[in-house]
Amino acid sequence: MSGNSGGPWGGGGNRGGDGRGSGGGQGPGNKGSQIPEIDDLVKKGQQQLKVLMGGRGGGGGNRPGSGGPGISGRGVLLGLAGLAVLWAFASFYTVRPEERSVELFFGQEYRIGQPGLNFAPWPVVRAEIVQVTTERVTEVGTGATTLDRGLMLTRDEAIVDIEFQVVWNIDDPARYLFNLADPHETVRAVSESAMRDIIARSELSPILNRDRGAIAADLLQAAQGTLQSYESGINIIRVNFDKADPPADVIDSFREVQAARQERDRLERQADAYANRVLAAARGEAAQIQEEAEGYRAQAVNVAEGEASRFLAVWGEYVNAPEVTRRRMYLETMEQVLGDMDLTILDNVTGDNGSGVLPYLPLDRLRQNQRGNGE
Repeated sequence: MSGNSGGPWGGGGNRGGDGRGSGGGQGPGNKGSQIPEIDDLVKKGQQQLKVLMGGRGGGGGNRPGSGGPGISGRGVLLGLAGLAVLWAFASFYTVRPEERSVELFFGQEYRIGQPGLNFAPWPVVRAEIVQVTTERVTEVGTGATTLDRGLMLTRDEAIVDIEFQVVWNIDDPARYLFNLADPHETVRAVSESAMRDIIARSELSPILNRDRGAIAADLLQAAQGTLQSYESGINIIRVNFDKADPPADVIDSFREVQAARQERDRLERQADAYANRVLAAARGEAAQIQEEAEGYRAQAVNVAEGEASRFLAVWGEYVNAPEVTRRRMYLETMEQVLGDMDLTILDNVTGDNGSGVLPYLPLDRLRQNQRGNGE
């Protein structure tokens, strides 16, 4: 090989003659013959690189006076096109149906992106995507920490262990991003504060028995009002009232107290029923006596008025016919006196002895015997 056939660095063809190719006991067809092939591969790679950069592929780029590799207009256009593709890739984004995006123009709220393909020219406009319809759950009183045990004081100075869940989503993504540092902690603190206020105004028995639905409704309204005053962009969907029990340390004693109260209530209801029954009977008897007295009074008045009227009528007849009236009154009186007596009187009867009275016959007994025989 000649010394000019060694590639761009020159003399590359003799690099195999460093003592290892000739004095090392190796023949001419060993390692020394591999060096020109490597130089050719390097040369071809340089030529292809110049072609990609817009140069010529004739292999004369390293001739004297060539000025080294150059960049043509085609390479510039390809570079600009690549940059444009990268910019478009960074500027266009997709928003899913359950999401909304907040576009920020130099860090300030610009507009809200709707579901679908949206355009935010990077780097002037940047988009923050927020899931708005997804239901988030914040638990209060689960006892995960010492401060989150859910022990609350009622109005009648009793302690109750409360556990509930607040289910919420986002109705204003811009306010949600910029007005709250920790949304879950804010919802938890607001809900717990509202629940403590409601429990402090309620008694223990209704909380444990019948007022859970009303308490959950009051909690939703109070917490939502507070979050709206914070301009948090959070909407509370519902409140799940999971547990309202006495503390575990005193639950046995509490159950005994509840059993005693139920027994007391049962006895009070029985006493009230007995009192109502006796009172109703007494009132009925009093009304009956009053009605009887009223009837007797009316009867006595009517009888007296009738007697007075009859006396006045008899007096009028007596004034008109004294003798006839006197005799009629006598006969009526005798009829009343002798009407019920069992006597037989014979008047103006003469007998053989001239005494004018017949021997007494028990006519009443004869009549009774005749009635007995007829039966």
